[in-house]
Amino acid sequence: MRRILVIDVGGTNVKVATAGQNEPLKIPSGKTMTAARMAVAVRKAVAGSKYDGVSIGYPGPVKRGKPALEPHNLGRGWVRFDYEKAFGAPVKIVNDAAMQALGAYAGGRMLFLGLGTGLGSALVAEGVLMPLDLAHLPYLRGGTYEDYVGVRGLDRLGRKRWTHHVHTVVALLRAGLQAEDVVLGGGQTKKLKTLPSEVRVSGNESAVLGGRRLWTPADRRHLVAGLRQPAAAAVEESGRRRSAPP
Repeated sequence: MRRILVIDVGGTNVKVATAGQNEPLKIPSGKTMTAARMAVAVRKAVAGSKYDGVSIGYPGPVKRGKPALEPHNLGRGWVRFDYEKAFGAPVKIVNDAAMQALGAYAGGRMLFLGLGTGLGSALVAEGVLMPLDLAHLPYLRGGTYEDYVGVRGLDRLGRKRWTHHVHTVVALLRAGLQAEDVVLGGGQTKKLKTLPSEVRVSGNESAVLGGRRLWTPADRRHLVAGLRQPAAAAVEESGRRRSAPP
C-alpha cells in the first residue's frame, strides 16, 4: 500500500496527515501563507515520516492537476509552484471540496456541499470524482448560492434564515443533480440550527481518506472497503445525523 501524505489547505489552517494518521495536525495559515511557506511548514511538521505520494486539497479551481487561480484567503505563488520538487514525490492536486467528497463517498451518486467561507461542491458517481463549481450560479434576487449559504449569507441573514436557505439549496441541488446521497462539510455546518432531511455531515477525517483514495484508480474505487454497499445502506450504517437543534 502506498504511503500518502495528505495536505488540506485552508484559509485558517493547513491540515496535514501522514500514513496511518487519521486525525490531521494543523498548521496556521492565513494571508501570508504562500505555497513555498506551506511546503516548508509541512516538511518540518512531518520530518522523519516517509511517504510515496502527496495529495493536496486546494481552496480554488484546479485544472489538469494544477491550481488554476491564486487563492482568495492566502498568500501568492500557488499557481506556478513546483510541488513535486518541493516534496520530492509525485503529487496529486484537487479542489479541497472534491477531496473531502471522495473521502465521504459511500457508493452510488453522492453530492457534497462544503459550507465554509463560500460554497464548495463536488459529485461522486460510481466512484468517479467530478469537481463542480456551483457557488456562483444565480439563486435568488440577483444573488448566487454562495451569497446565501456561504459565510456572507450567515452574517447577513442570521442563523435561522441562513439555515432555511441551506435547506432550500440542498433540496434544489439534490433534485437537479439526481443525488441519492447528500453530504455537508465545512466549518459552518456546526452553525446550522437543524440539518436538512436525509443529509449527513463529514469532518476532517473525510478529507484525509479522500486524499488517500485519490491514488486508487477510478475504475477500482467502487471496490474500496465500504463502497460495495448501495448508497442508502452505507449511509444508514454510518449513521445519518437527523435534524436536531445544536
